[in-house]
Amino acid sequence: MLYFRRSSLVYLILPSLIAQLASAVSLTLSTNEGNASSPLLYGFMIEDIDHSLDGGLHSQLLRNNGFQGKDPSLEAYAAVGNVVLGIDSINPVSKAITRSLKIDIPGGTTGQVGFSNEGYWGIEVREHTYNTSFWMKGSYSGNVTIKLVGVINGDEYASKTITVTSSDRSFQYFQTTLSARAASNGINVWTLTFDATKAAGKSLNFGLVQLYAPTYHSRWNGLKPELAAPLEDIKASFLRFPGGNNLEGASENDRWKWNETIGPLHTRPGRQGDWGYPNTDALGLMEYLYWCEDMKLVPVVSVWDGFALYHGGATPFTGTALEPYIDDVLNELEFILGDKSTPYGAIRARYGHHDPFRVKHVQIGNEDAHDSEGCRTYPERFTQFYNAIHKVYPDLILITSNPNPGCLPEHLPKGVWIDNHLYTHPDAMVKDFNYYDNLDRANPFVVLEYAISQYAPPNGTNIKWPYMQGSVAEAVYMIGMERNSDFVKMAAYAPLLAHLDYSTYTPNAISYRYSKSTIVFSTTYYVQKMFSSNRGDTISKLDSDTGFGPVYWVASKLENSSTYYVKLANYGADEQMLSVDIPGTLSGKLTVLSGGKDDYNSDLHPNTIEPTESDIKGEGGKFAFMLPAWSVAVIVLK
Repeated sequence: MLYFRRSSLVYLILPSLIAQLASAVSLTLSTNEGNASSPLLYGFMIEDIDHSLDGGLHSQLLRNNGFQGKDPSLEAYAAVGNVVLGIDSINPVSKAITRSLKIDIPGGTTGQVGFSNEGYWGIEVREHTYNTSFWMKGSYSGNVTIKLVGVINGDEYASKTITVTSSDRSFQYFQTTLSARAASNGINVWTLTFDATKAAGKSLNFGLVQLYAPTYHSRWNGLKPELAAPLEDIKASFLRFPGGNNLEGASENDRWKWNETIGPLHTRPGRQGDWGYPNTDALGLMEYLYWCEDMKLVPVVSVWDGFALYHGGATPFTGTALEPYIDDVLNELEFILGDKSTPYGAIRARYGHHDPFRVKHVQIGNEDAHDSEGCRTYPERFTQFYNAIHKVYPDLILITSNPNPGCLPEHLPKGVWIDNHLYTHPDAMVKDFNYYDNLDRANPFVVLEYAISQYAPPNGTNIKWPYMQGSVAEAVYMIGMERNSDFVKMAAYAPLLAHLDYSTYTPNAISYRYSKSTIVFSTTYYVQKMFSSNRGDTISKLDSDTGFGPVYWVASKLENSSTYYVKLANYGADEQMLSVDIPGTLSGKLTVLSGGKDDYNSDLHPNTIEPTESDIKGEGGKFAFMLPAWSVAVIVLK
């Protein structure tokens, strides 16, 4: 007998009834035909959008700690006791951190005074040992107390007092640890206080305050485990960084500058990001590369190509004006790939990574075709970068920033990969299911950003959460890419992460809020996880008695095993009966994600839709089951 699932139940079908299922979609796998699938197919694209890095994946918990960006404020700070806070540009922490927090203590003040920092709209305090540090300047000798305190109840979850001596001459660095007990919610602040009687009538300055919980893989200045772990669960193959639009900058000066994201944190100036807030760049080039090492991801390094995001009508850099930026990219690549005997390789070794990083993929620019001047000049700019990089590193795979033939060199060099981004509505994405069936295959394609866009059904306005219809549409598009994955080498959903207290762009795969200790795994997150963690290395031919739609499918096999993967999507309002015939298979697992067309996971209902898994058994290699409406499924058979 054969098993199929309907909703959350498992039903049985007798083998003799299979032939009577006239309305079923019948799929038969050919075990002898297929094409090689890219081992890099599913991965990540990351940029600091909606506090996905600062305040998100990056483990440092205090906000606005360097007063960086173009319009600094006291955001996230508050006075503790009878003191006045201000931003001081006369007393910079360093050449890079050009401002500090000035605390004026009125004469006659007594008791404990200082300041607090609320982090990124709350600090989630767990039973951890935290590392905390600060820079201090001013005439003071005595105790400094650091605490983690609940805003609502005033409870102290951690407290540590250290003795310090500081002077008016220069900033000094202090560091300690805090042993914390778990807080009941994330509405907590970090406070630093000192004895007012020893500083009354004077001013003290503090800068670059920091608080770290334990990090993913125990990396210094690394990733938050609670966000890194679900990313690791996806079993992705690559990471494209540092963007995205946030690579380009609003101007040439605001671009992502690799050499300002390495080294000690007090030497990183940060910059004004493209999404409404400053970037600290504390998660910088080496942190991205360590992330790749720890998750076994292939790095895809994007480099600035002379074109800023909001260039104000100015012509992008071309010709000889581009040469300093080409040199800058060559220096970056030497830092990444050079032996420690080279000037920039020696800097990398001094910062702790003696051997070169393993980087084989470099993307030149980002979305240059979205602007007429960017499009017009990109063929020249791409060629200049390509020639310079290829001359020194002929084995690197170089990637374009767009697929538009009018915005590319007339004759792309052999081996160049073409990037195609797609943000659209569900029906349009499903219509593009067979897009990659029909392209010239002279140059491979990558899809380093795609998603159901910000404005889409169910109501045609801004959508906050991925929802089932959209996630099924994405699965259909992914099936189309996987069917062509000898040619489509990489694909990455974007945006990946977002803080729910600062969401300017929606929807996102994973969202979070610390004040309520919430992490929302969207329907899209589960589709990404289901598809990426179940892949073969050879795409197998599936014969069918019907055409694609509303059911879509792809099958793959692990070459050196007897494991097969069948991925399915039902982009329709009716459940569909399926019969799958894979000779030689006996049993397996069926994972299904399904829900109403407009259903979604949210901060109020984070677990509304989750995948369900069941065992299935076949007879003579034949399996039958019901595919629910608006659903995505993966069958793993052996």
